[in-house]
Amino acid sequence: MQHNIRGVSRRTLLTHAGVVAAATAVTSLAPSVATAASIEAPKTASAYVPTSANGWPLEKEANHVSTVWTRPVPGTGLELDIRIGDAEAILLHVIRRFHYEVEPLHSIDLAGWRSIDSLNKSLPESNLASGTAVRIRPGAAAKGSLFPLQEIVVRDILADFEGVVRWGGDDNPLDESLFYLDRGPDSREVRDVARKLRKGETTPGQGAGATADPFSKTRRERAQRLVRQQSNR
Repeated sequence: MQHNIRGVSRRTLLTHAGVVAAATAVTSLAPSVATAASIEAPKTASAYVPTSANGWPLEKEANHVSTVWTRPVPGTGLELDIRIGDAEAILLHVIRRFHYEVEPLHSIDLAGWRSIDSLNKSLPESNLASGTAVRIRPGAAAKGSLFPLQEIVVRDILADFEGVVRWGGDDNPLDESLFYLDRGPDSREVRDVARKLRKGETTPGQGAGATADPFSKTRRERAQRLVRQQSNR
């Protein structure tokens, strides 16, 4: 359809001319606007989340807007700051078996979450800052902190977790007081082990304190297989 421009008033033409002039002025500013937009764009991207050595997000504090809370260790009278959920289920099992089968623990023998500012960010001890590690007898980090029979039991405890938990006694530099999750937060293995442990705690004859013999041939062989697997990493 053809438009009839003869009936267009002088006022309409002047209005249109003003709009064009304004558009031209805006266009002249486009480079600076684009530059500002490009500077601001990264702010809309997902923020970087710092993690501990095992890939779990760090927490700045415990018991306040956090995934780390003070939790009791059933059957021991102890408590510590730990990441709630699967990490809690797994690491509390480590502590309970150690308490029942290796050596009775007291409050000074147990430490959980710590601020990353007090830790070496490049070492496995940084896992304490995500609530996914514990220290058992914190002052006993040096090699030889356990008697040979105690170490056999510790190896049996580790085998219960099918590689999900690692002992600092196998690290370099070593730290025999440190136990930590050796898988990231998206690991199916973590979920499966935690589920198995929860089920065991509600099943008579299973769970921490059950009468399994860590010195039996089959369990010793199982523990040694895990040592070989983890030492090859």
